[in-house]
Amino acid sequence: MTRVQHWFVNILRWFDSDAGSDHIDSTSRSFNFIRVIPFVALHLACLLAFITGYSAFALAFAAIFFVIRMFAITGFYHRYFAHKTFKTSRPAQFLFGLLGASAAQRGPLWWAAHHRHHHQHSDREEDLHSPHHGGFWWSHMGWFTCDAGFAMDERRVRDWLKFPELRFINRFDSLVPAGCAVAIYALGELLDAYAPSLGTNGLQLLVWGFFISTVVLFHATVSINSLSHVWGKRRFDTQDDSRNNGWLALITLGEGWHNNHHRWPQSVRQGFRWYEIDLTWYGLWLMSKLGIIWDLNPIPQHIKEETRQLDALRRKK
Repeated sequence: MTRVQHWFVNILRWFDSDAGSDHIDSTSRSFNFIRVIPFVALHLACLLAFITGYSAFALAFAAIFFVIRMFAITGFYHRYFAHKTFKTSRPAQFLFGLLGASAAQRGPLWWAAHHRHHHQHSDREEDLHSPHHGGFWWSHMGWFTCDAGFAMDERRVRDWLKFPELRFINRFDSLVPAGCAVAIYALGELLDAYAPSLGTNGLQLLVWGFFISTVVLFHATVSINSLSHVWGKRRFDTQDDSRNNGWLALITLGEGWHNNHHRWPQSVRQGFRWYEIDLTWYGLWLMSKLGIIWDLNPIPQHIKEETRQLDALRRKK
């Protein structure tokens, strides 16, 4: 493939993840600048805040949109699509697949495939985003900038390929965040015209409500790759270096109980003790009471007992 063809294929992949799949080396860990231009642009767009300023409404909108999309990532991309820790209806899985895609972290099938690979090879050389094989910045976002990170192994998500609507979101994953950006800008313009007391406008709400909210959400999510395998406490002697970290659990709605999760990934709940705050679990529990989801996989009794025994041993030391 010539350099021009390579550029053209990678530009097409901004819009269609399947474009040029026969011409891309899915094992390459080399930096692909053309492919990640939108990712870089998203970060640079945050600097527009120095021009737009801020308002209480824009900040509140950014925070709320952050929480909603973080829940879609943690509760559905992770605990549902990757681990199937509960069941839900087809409309609900589609809705939360859309919400997850609005976080600009690719499609639900790509996300689940990479996460399942991570669990199989956690902290070994095959693990694409292990901090022990490439360092902090590679595990945090470097893996995201190479073709190996972009590719999806369909064999790992055969259970989801039967849903054409999920395949569509996954293939055209940029459509959802782009649509959100347009809608947020339009909302800001409407508020500027009809509720000027809020002090916001289209560009300001776009910058805070989408660009900044999305960038913070991305870095919070991938901190589980980079920090939760080096910073925190290890309750369980798992075969990887996963760790529990309460601070990361707060900003990721419960994902920081990563050592718990690697000990028993089948559980819908990742905070194994009552004091381990797991906001995603609380939200999923409420959804189960409302009948939106069901058949939640609990923490097994033998894991609860193991947790109590290990905590008791730690207190004695």
